Parts: sequence; C-alpha cells; structure tokens
Amino acid sequence: MRILIVEDEVLLAQTLAEILSEQRYAVDVVHDGVTGYDYASSGQYDAVVLDIMLPAMDGLELLSRLRRERDSTPVLILTAKAAVADKVQGLDAGADDYLTKPFSPEELLARVRAISRRTGEMALDELAYGDISLQLSACTLCRGNKSVRLGYKEFEVLRILMVNSSMIVPKEDLLVKVWGVDSNAVDNNVEAYISFLRKKLAFLESQVHINSARKVGYYLEVGGGAA
Repeated sequence: MRILIVEDEVLLAQTLAEILSEQRYAVDVVHDGVTGYDYASSGQYDAVVLDIMLPAMDGLELLSRLRRERDSTPVLILTAKAAVADKVQGLDAGADDYLTKPFSPEELLARVRAISRRTGEMALDELAYGDISLQLSACTLCRGNKSVRLGYKEFEVLRILMVNSSMIVPKEDLLVKVWGVDSNAVDNNVEAYISFLRKKLAFLESQVHINSARKVGYYLEVGGGAA
C-alpha cells in the first residue's frame, strides 16, 4: 500500500514517513500543495495524509480539486487547525477523516487503516487467488499447509497483481506503486522481483503462474505455465 504525505514541516514529514514505513507502507513525501496535487492526482496512491496550511496551494484547495475531478483516493487531513469549524470545512471539502496535531502514532495508524478499509481492499487480512492466499499483516504467501515469507517489494508486487487479478498490470504501474515516482528503478527491477515470486510459487507447488504480456505487463493465471 502506497501513501502520499503532503506536509511542509520537513521534520514532521520525516517522522510521519518513519511511522508509516515501520508498518510496511510505501511512502512518498512532498512539501507544498502544487507538488502534492500533481502526485495525488496521479492515481498511484492508496491514501493521502494532507496538511492544510501548505505553500503554493493550501490543502483544502488541493482536496477540492481532487474531488471535483472525481478522484476518490482516501484523504486524512492532519493539521494544527483544531476548531470545529475547521473540521467541518475539511470534511465538507471531501476529507475521509480529520486528525489534529499533536497526535499519537497509534491513532494516526488506526485512522490510516480506517480510511483504507473504505476502499474495500484492506477490509480483509487475506487475498486469495487460485490455490494461494496472501496474508496481508504477516506478508506471507500460503498454499495449503506450506507458506513462505515475502520481502517488502515481493509482497507489494504480488499484492497488486492479486488485487488486479482480472487484468494485466502494466510494468509502469508496478514501478511507480512499488518503487515510487522518484525512484531510479527500471523494468529490470520489476523483472527480477517477478522472477523471485515465480520461484516461491514453484516452491509452494502452486498452480498459479505469473504470465507476461509482452511489452505491456504481467497477469496471474491458474494452470499452464509462466509465459
């Protein structure tokens, strides 16, 4: 799961990123509203943690633009503005939740989990396809009584493929969602992790295969062999 933090206080943004990264979220950080809008509107994020008082474009304008464009990415406003009127304004602008500073890391994480559940993807602790299941909290891939732990990037690649099991997932989407928009990762990085996952599926003796759509991306299929 990839989260965007839009926060102009650099030290606070770093702290937020550390809190979320420790829970195995992939995190990108930007420090102004214009850049935040560009990132948030890319469609590559599962949630946004958004400050209101930002340079270049304030958080409410950023949020209002997203909602006018029918972008439904879950947004948690995190701000020092604690008045009831401010909370009402933020929620009416389209925020899914509103948390005031100072905050506890535990409450931040709980609220991120809550807005993520509203998308439907994280309501369960397990994704299943064919004869395999992916345990989301444990980052474990299972088939029957056999299981194997996945590294972070392996887990994210497979999670994205399983969530989108009815379609081909482009390599570019995997690069952005797993490595981040500012990463220097290239197609070979994706190919390497696809290879790792294929070996682990083979270890589990699964009938699920990761197939390649030449020059497009990857998709899951039950039966046959990896193409």
